[in-house]
Amino acid sequence: MERLTEPPLDPARFREVLGAFASGITVVAALGDDGRPAGLACQSFASLSLDPPLVLLCVGKGSSSWPKVRAAGRFGVSILAEEQRQVCEALGRKGEDKFAGVDWERSAHGAVRVRGALATVDCALDTVHEAGDHYLVTARVLELAARDGGSPLLYFRSDYATGAFG
Repeated sequence: MERLTEPPLDPARFREVLGAFASGITVVAALGDDGRPAGLACQSFASLSLDPPLVLLCVGKGSSSWPKVRAAGRFGVSILAEEQRQVCEALGRKGEDKFAGVDWERSAHGAVRVRGALATVDCALDTVHEAGDHYLVTARVLELAARDGGSPLLYFRSDYATGAFG
């Protein structure tokens, strides 16, 4: 069977078109070996399975925080509220002390949770697969929590967006 050769996709166009899909923004974080939080902002997060309860996330291979989170084995996913844009910006930047000024807590499972988030999911690392320039990560859900009310912080067309979801 003859295989058709497609021209390579322009990365800028790929990002532009897929940016039409609004996604929530999360913080994925764990305690490092030194007892300090390590984490990253992540928009590629989704539920995967009810039985067993699993979630998935995608992390860029260039992340300097992911190796610390991966080594911890347990981490928290905090689903950010619309008023937490500064938290996203802090965790999205490069550097060692991303959590300076971020209000967080340690869960009973040893995960890091951002206070004020719409919801938090404590996770145990399940699998990590290489997928292009990212890692596709699955994790077992250990505990869930959600606050009453609030609207999500969204990423849409390469910018932040919010919605009125009472």
